[in-house]
Amino acid sequence: MMSDTSYDMPGLHIREITVDVNLDAAAPERGTIEVFARVATAFGGEDRPYAVYLQGGPGVEAPRPSLSPDSPVWLPRVLEDYQLILLDQRGTGRSTPIGMDTRLPASFTRHPASASAGPEAPAATAGPPATLREAGAEAAAEYLTHFRADGIVRDAEAIREHLGAETLTPIGQSFGGFTTLHYLSTHPGSLAGAIFTGGLPPVDRSPEEIYATTWDIMRAKTLAYYRRFPGDRDRVEALCELAADGRIVLPHGDVVSPARLRTVGHLLGATGGAEQLHWLLGLDPQSAAFRHDLASALPFAGRNPLYAVVHESSMSNGYATRWAADRSMPRDFRDDPTLLGGEHIHRGLFDEDAELREWKDIAERIAEHEWPSLYDPEALRRAEVPAAAAVYFRDAYVPTEDSLRTAALLPRMTPWVTSSWEHNGIRASGTEVISHLIELVQGRRSA
Repeated sequence: MMSDTSYDMPGLHIREITVDVNLDAAAPERGTIEVFARVATAFGGEDRPYAVYLQGGPGVEAPRPSLSPDSPVWLPRVLEDYQLILLDQRGTGRSTPIGMDTRLPASFTRHPASASAGPEAPAATAGPPATLREAGAEAAAEYLTHFRADGIVRDAEAIREHLGAETLTPIGQSFGGFTTLHYLSTHPGSLAGAIFTGGLPPVDRSPEEIYATTWDIMRAKTLAYYRRFPGDRDRVEALCELAADGRIVLPHGDVVSPARLRTVGHLLGATGGAEQLHWLLGLDPQSAAFRHDLASALPFAGRNPLYAVVHESSMSNGYATRWAADRSMPRDFRDDPTLLGGEHIHRGLFDEDAELREWKDIAERIAEHEWPSLYDPEALRRAEVPAAAAVYFRDAYVPTEDSLRTAALLPRMTPWVTSSWEHNGIRASGTEVISHLIELVQGRRSA
């Protein structure tokens, strides 16, 4: 399927594009999926170059554009210099989605990889395509291995070619920054520039090493939080006791374990997150308000299953992850549940979250998958593309030192280290972060 339609909304021209792309670039015969993108253009900006916004995640669709308060606060600033492609990364939004009822391409279900899926998988046939559920855990896991940064970059290239653009500038937030680095490593000739708004990943460390560092960062952030709100440690301890007794229950019935409860610490990685956590902890834990607000605050849930199932793969540059965050947890965290975690997934999540439970066997296989490398250090050293990166001091998700080592590989990279914001600086700063980075990458500002 291919479609290309346009319409206007207040202050914006919107073009909606759907293209077919190969699921597996190395084996086109395995079938195609759809990829959807919106192109937002300010009135009068039709001749501006293209940028592509690469959303954080993985497994989260692009923000929806408008000039309303619900639209990204940074969008009007980007549109002063660019036409912006808002790509729904494969498996999200209006691109072919990922869900248990997703139908696989018929050619995929007939592929030899599916024939070894084990007794839980149906025999390969030439009939209608199976759903992810019907295909079995082995085949489903293999299908999901094609939904990482390398596939997303190929999709962005397909959209660029459809638009007839010689180059574009990726704007990568968090996981989107990881995807942007793969873009620089594999398609530098397609890029006029590269902007990292938070998420310049390491290229030389294992997932276990990376997560060990983020645990250390979360220890420091947790203790700083308790110094600011000294009564909250007692509140967290009391909540952990309730969770251990099975008395923290979300509105849809999930019983929250102490391990899952501690993941609310991911809020400490965002500007404004400490206050959000403090307001949450001040609520009566048996109240409806607490249950609903806790459900909203927990990072991994059923709406975006890819975020949980393939999350650790984003930290892998050529490794199997094997539940790296859980394996690297320090002893003091295991002994003291009041030390909060960040984006640290634990395998028990797939037992206790009702919507994710069906993904457990798939997640186990994904954890054992030997991922190919995403970044080639030598290719990055040759990437003569102007680039700029916001590197947040003591970033909870992407260690600062790792980001700076990666920045040093890129010959035209300008890193901007700041402690003014946390990982969500592109949103929390209004237009300051994005404006600073655009001016850096365009050579209108010096570091």
